[in-house]
Amino acid sequence: MAELNQDSGKGGKGGKVRAKKNGGKVDLTAMVDLAFLLITFFMLTTSLNKPQAMDVAMPDKNKIDANDNLEIADNRSITLLLGSDNKISWYYGQLQNPIYPPTTVEYGKEGIRQVLLKMQKEVPARAGGKDLIVVIRPSEKSVQRNLVDILDEMKIVDIKRYMISKINSDEIEVLKRDGLFND
Repeated sequence: MAELNQDSGKGGKGGKVRAKKNGGKVDLTAMVDLAFLLITFFMLTTSLNKPQAMDVAMPDKNKIDANDNLEIADNRSITLLLGSDNKISWYYGQLQNPIYPPTTVEYGKEGIRQVLLKMQKEVPARAGGKDLIVVIRPSEKSVQRNLVDILDEMKIVDIKRYMISKINSDEIEVLKRDGLFND
């Protein structure tokens, strides 16, 4: 039982000798019980921050075929090549015969976001009303933060169809030519 002891107030010596009076005792058990009930209540009713995660649809592991190449219409797809130095090289169509040739931009609202917004408006006009498909190809010289940033841009611009794919040797040559394949 928790209790609070109080002194009678006479601590000095001398004078008349009087019988020591016991101070009143205060029982703190109810106060401690109330404190624990309040702590428990607030712990159970508080909502903790939920982690924010982006859903990414991944292919079924049992059905992966190394020779399976998905054909994408040239007039619907842009490809983003993630290079070094926080820069992106992008092209519209196929690399051998692009509608827009490879161009280097930076991340952010003045760089790749403007490109994505422009292409999001232009592609349906060229592709008969079909929406834009973005192919993201990180190189070994890009960092994880670059991939997270470009996925954030997909969410900001509200692009519904995008995929992450392996980069090929021709695209690595484009990055080297543009100086985006540095250590």
